[in-house]
Amino acid sequence: MELTKAAEEVQRFESGNLTARISGAEKTMEGLSAERLPATLVDLGIRESVLKAATVLKGALGQVNVLIHAVGILTSLPEILEPGEIISYLSLGAGNTGRPFDLETDRRVAEFKFISWRGGAESIRQNSLFKDLYLLQAADTSKRKQVFVTGDSYPLKFLHSARSLKSVMNRNRKLEDEFRRRYGDRFTTVREYYLELGREVEIVDLCRLFPGRFESPPGDNETVDHQT
Repeated sequence: MELTKAAEEVQRFESGNLTARISGAEKTMEGLSAERLPATLVDLGIRESVLKAATVLKGALGQVNVLIHAVGILTSLPEILEPGEIISYLSLGAGNTGRPFDLETDRRVAEFKFISWRGGAESIRQNSLFKDLYLLQAADTSKRKQVFVTGDSYPLKFLHSARSLKSVMNRNRKLEDEFRRRYGDRFTTVREYYLELGREVEIVDLCRLFPGRFESPPGDNETVDHQT
């Protein structure tokens, strides 16, 4: 099934309130005999083509994330880089590319996080941000170190939080072992590490740099002091 047709199929099914539609289907199923199921599913618009279309879109989602990462970086570079600044390398793809950061120039090393922060329980996003920030901070270079984010209030709240470093790194043994070899038990919370060392890395909000280009997280209008 082509992606366009899949999107149209899902859109037709989701027209209106999807949650209400699913809830209605649940109620309709109550007390229903097996013999009546096929006709009822037809009445509800539940078809195998909807499932196939949703599966196609789900498979495409990973590629969309790669596209956002690559194009987001590329369209930002002309305005981020300084006059005369030379790109050493770019790492635009997903996964392990063999290069330590998304961008290195003759003046900076940087990571880009095109994350849709929502302000709730976001431990996976937080863990990913911490890993990138730590690796930049620990990098043996005198170049400028930056993490570009889409909306900085939620990332900065996390970096100023009392969340334990053990919790942040408990699913990445390699990172935890490296961190502890370097710093031992010197830090126990994210805030302790960030205030002493993490601020060597600059957090740059792409939404402020390019208003309207990137989607700001909902409620992302609070200011968190970088220095306190």
